[in-house]
Amino acid sequence: MPSKKDIKIENLNIRSSYIEQVKQYKYLQSIINDTNSIEEKVKERIARGIKGYYANLKFFKSRLVSKGSKLKLYRTVIRPIVTYASETWVLKENIIQKLLVFERKILRGIFGPMKENQT
Repeated sequence: MPSKKDIKIENLNIRSSYIEQVKQYKYLQSIINDTNSIEEKVKERIARGIKGYYANLKFFKSRLVSKGSKLKLYRTVIRPIVTYASETWVLKENIIQKLLVFERKILRGIFGPMKENQT
């Protein structure tokens, strides 16, 4: 008996309706693919977070706004964009690294670069 991985369904023809098989598709703002990998979902979420950051760039770059207010905006607006539905993600090391790089990029924009030797 062949396993599920051995069975290949290409294109379906049901009652004269032709249904094409695709590698991935978007459903309810989430990418579904044939390998059940979440890397595409995470990339899209990070891209949306970057768009949200750049949409509020005047606020983040303003010297009139305190760093605490900028951090609060990041935590209440930008981070939830990226982590939406993350409770269903199976996190691998490379995905964790991508999320940490995104967060460091945003925090560096808020707080500015760190100086190595402060003497």
